[in-house]
Amino acid sequence: MAKGNHKRLRSKPQTHSLLEHYQPIDGVVDEMVDASGNPRPAWRHFIEALEDLGPEKLAQRFARADQYLRDAGVYYRVYDKAGANEREWPLAHVPLLIEEQEWADISAGLVQRADLFEETIADIYGPNRLVEKGILPAGLIAASPEYLRPVVGTRPASGHFLHFCAFELGRGPDGRWWVLGDRTQAPSGAGFALENRVATTRALSDIYGEMHVHRLAGFFRRFRDALIGMAKQAGGRVAILTPGPLNETYYEHAYIARYLGIMLLEGEDLTVSGGRLMVRTVSGLMPVSVLWRRRNEELLLPTVATWWCGQETEREHVLANIDRMVIGPALSTRLAFEDDGSTRLGSALSVEERAELVARIEQDGGDFVGQEAVTLSTTPVYVGGWLEPRPASLRVYLARTPEGWTVMPGGFARVGFSLDPTAIAMQRGGQAADVWVVSDRPVERETLLPQEHDSFTRTLPGSLPSRSAENLTWLGRYIERSEDTVRILRAYHVRLAETSDPEMPLLADIRDYLAPFGIDVETAIPLALIGTLDSAVYSAGQIRDRFSPDGWLALKDLSKTIHQFAATVAPGDDATRAMTVILRKLAGFSGLLHENMYRFAGWRFLEIGRRLERGIQIARTLARLTRAQAPEGALDMMLEIGDSVMTHRRQYPVQAGRRTVVDLLALDPLNPRSILFQLERLKAEIALLPAVGAEGHMSPAAKEILQLNTSIAIKEPSDMTAKALGDLANEIGGLYNSLAKAYFG
Repeated sequence: MAKGNHKRLRSKPQTHSLLEHYQPIDGVVDEMVDASGNPRPAWRHFIEALEDLGPEKLAQRFARADQYLRDAGVYYRVYDKAGANEREWPLAHVPLLIEEQEWADISAGLVQRADLFEETIADIYGPNRLVEKGILPAGLIAASPEYLRPVVGTRPASGHFLHFCAFELGRGPDGRWWVLGDRTQAPSGAGFALENRVATTRALSDIYGEMHVHRLAGFFRRFRDALIGMAKQAGGRVAILTPGPLNETYYEHAYIARYLGIMLLEGEDLTVSGGRLMVRTVSGLMPVSVLWRRRNEELLLPTVATWWCGQETEREHVLANIDRMVIGPALSTRLAFEDDGSTRLGSALSVEERAELVARIEQDGGDFVGQEAVTLSTTPVYVGGWLEPRPASLRVYLARTPEGWTVMPGGFARVGFSLDPTAIAMQRGGQAADVWVVSDRPVERETLLPQEHDSFTRTLPGSLPSRSAENLTWLGRYIERSEDTVRILRAYHVRLAETSDPEMPLLADIRDYLAPFGIDVETAIPLALIGTLDSAVYSAGQIRDRFSPDGWLALKDLSKTIHQFAATVAPGDDATRAMTVILRKLAGFSGLLHENMYRFAGWRFLEIGRRLERGIQIARTLARLTRAQAPEGALDMMLEIGDSVMTHRRQYPVQAGRRTVVDLLALDPLNPRSILFQLERLKAEIALLPAVGAEGHMSPAAKEILQLNTSIAIKEPSDMTAKALGDLANEIGGLYNSLAKAYFG
């Protein structure tokens, strides 16, 4: 690294050296120090900068990175004897540093390797010259379960089989980088590499700025532009295909979709119509031309069959058609490259055959050797105030653009939690580190933002997938249902704290009212309330790509709070305070969405869900607490539950009576808690939904809400009997069925 980078020179003896206990392993290359134990040029300034911070500030910096990851909700899924569990992303705070020139050599070799793989797979499903010349054994190809005979003779619409791939690298004792594994099918980790970078720079922003680190945004911008360019040519949309929230890297799929601004789809979102792959949206079927597949072939094939024929069918018919679409990576790319230990063609070749096959890349990129054949180099990790060496491997990502392959300048490193080289696996306790490709001069400050001369396309709201619309609607309903339950419970516990008599008629009446809904008021935080909020988190989890980090953090904080209260809160005054806290957090979450969420179709379905549920709950509770045989104090409780005590005092210069309470909470169009207000909002939002019926005609849901709204708007308080209110709750609930039939089917 040039002297210009060494801005911090030690002016006084250091009382704490991070390298004091650093002991490289004999016979193993260390990334940070040379054989004499001196920091390598790329690391020298970095170590000095860390030591200048001191142990206390350094610990605070690293804690800041961890807090960012928790706040952003970054997790990965671990599968063990206890089942599948979400765990916080295990960041190794010290990045792996690689000099710019060495990275250029690595990149050149990997580009050649990717080109070779493209040519090899194209030949296997094309002219088969490698088999003809005896370089690839025909029997091994034919016997491989990855070999898809129906794809023979087809050519992907993009002209390429590979569009995005990754390579696992390790530096051996000879100092060379070796390819430990190839990932040509749904390679994971690119999104986590971005999060590693954000978290690490949160902690070390000043050092990062001084060291001229190559940025990652340009890599993603070029790949995104390539995908969008292919979609425009084919007249369709770009989407990422994910296995869903239970996949171990689903967070990454959602993060990448949100980062690039493209749709995240599951198999149920897709179908085939008229020979084209289509996504089910709230505006009907829309074409998908580019599908970035993050789902393995063995999981994809049954889904593809369903897309194509609506039922399980012959793979030959399905694959011969689906692989002609622009779909990346194309089906069948796992053949020969993914290492499952037995069918990998590259591993099965003889020394002479493999030498001929990889001759183009050996001098730059290294050969495939397998992790078990390499003693991995070590890189520093921060442990208890000191740096210690740990084995590490490097995952590098390549994406195809119209200009050729582009290489992510860094990727991410997997770092072991011990000196055991097998301990680098995330499922076995390994950590992930950012990778800094450092230069001795300033680097381009690339971003994902377009330049002034770049053209752009505004995505139409109708692109909202039906599954996402359904989950947004239910998220709105669950949040509103939770709020209504909390308001009723708070009113109950206020009175319980005042009287200490659970058999008081009003309290007994509320207890009987809530019992059919599974809400046990004798438990301070009923399980049914926890279950409703858990359902809200689940619905939001199905659409992580459409949630801001702040929204997700607020929802998770709400869920965490209510689960903590369940173990500590007692009925009465204690529960009253707890319900007030929960209400504030519910209001905060709802306000965050209302003020920050773009007013597209997704927001409308969320709003419709909220208004449906609030209308239903107010109508039900109003019917109960304003009936003729309601116990004393019921009307005051109803005003409290409806958050309308102060409004009632201002609007009506008389004591609360049934007619005034019904007028305010059922028929007042200006009260945001009234039934009529919910119907007005529903009418407005449903009218703005994409048309699904005949051109120029109102949808069935729009007709229903118009009729319902009009009938209530002309009512008098005396018309709103307990039975009428109960019937109204059912009618509002029926609106959901009309919406589901039109938009979620």
